[in-house]
Amino acid sequence: MLRAGIVGLPNVGKSTLFNALTRTRKAEAANYPFCTIEPNVGVVEVPDERLNTLSKIAKTSVIIPAAIEFVDIAGLVAGASKGEGLGNKFLAHIREVDAIVQVVRCFEDSDVVHTMGDVHPVRDIETIITELVLADLQSAETQLDRMSKKAKGNDKDAIAHTELLTKVVTHLNEGKPANLLEVKDEDVVRLKSYFLLTNKPILYACNVAEGDLADPDANPHVQAVRTYAREQHQAKTCVICSKIEAELGELPPEEAAEYLKSLGVADSGVSQLIRTSYELLGLASYFTAGEKEARAWTFTRGMTAPQCAGVIHTDFEKGFIKAEVVSYDDLVKAGSVAAAREAGRYRLEGRDYLFQDGDVALFRFNN
Repeated sequence: MLRAGIVGLPNVGKSTLFNALTRTRKAEAANYPFCTIEPNVGVVEVPDERLNTLSKIAKTSVIIPAAIEFVDIAGLVAGASKGEGLGNKFLAHIREVDAIVQVVRCFEDSDVVHTMGDVHPVRDIETIITELVLADLQSAETQLDRMSKKAKGNDKDAIAHTELLTKVVTHLNEGKPANLLEVKDEDVVRLKSYFLLTNKPILYACNVAEGDLADPDANPHVQAVRTYAREQHQAKTCVICSKIEAELGELPPEEAAEYLKSLGVADSGVSQLIRTSYELLGLASYFTAGEKEARAWTFTRGMTAPQCAGVIHTDFEKGFIKAEVVSYDDLVKAGSVAAAREAGRYRLEGRDYLFQDGDVALFRFNN
């Protein structure tokens, strides 16, 4: 299962957010730096209203959503790349995740200590990016040195790696994250093989006060983060209020929805964060729906029909014959499986078919 790591400076609301995500008290949340030392890991359901509709069509009460893992990682401070604070542990743990959710403090509260003195979200983002870039620079220089020695023996692969790593080192020396380096198609896999921290996809979560939820764009800190993320990192942002989300986690779904409505909010920030993180990881969902259950299955975008069948069971992939597929929208429009079949909306797809988000499938395979 792919993982998204929750990172940020100490006291920005990471652990409170993690508790809200997982609806647990697993992560300690306290008003002092480094209250999280070892990473907390939680499996989180991906909110998907389509499952409710499919369960009605299939006449089943059993719904099984997709899931991803979130990891709550220790807070980072300036100098982490040199081992300051819990820097070495932070960097080791972040290497193990597939995407980064950086929680950025966008609220003022004199009762909550800010380790850098005042609330300045763009500075906070740059502090973390700088440490990750410096750590990557050390790693890239080491790999470049090794590849340069191999390239002297006319090793073609080593020569290609040396050329790319030289570009990477120059790019990182300019303070730019690796995921902004423009590379040739044939170098994309090579770049991934270096396991650079700044080559991971990133999402910025603006942690705001309760009063900002209804109109977050009125918060200048949120505006600054959105502009910076878009222009400097080509990254997405979302808005959450960790404190409110933690309270929502204690309520039944109906009461939580009413509470959000009273705040002038249609959807939970946590729900949006989970869905965006899911997309950030390059994931999508296809469905199976029958009398037994309506279920979302996670696949990586670009997977073929046999590979998606293998998500359910390896035997499905090995014995794959065909996939019977209808899009979620077509099925809902028809109102039933029978009606969708009569309308010719179901189709048989072969081994080369690339699954799409929202496909509803039935696999034919040899035992």
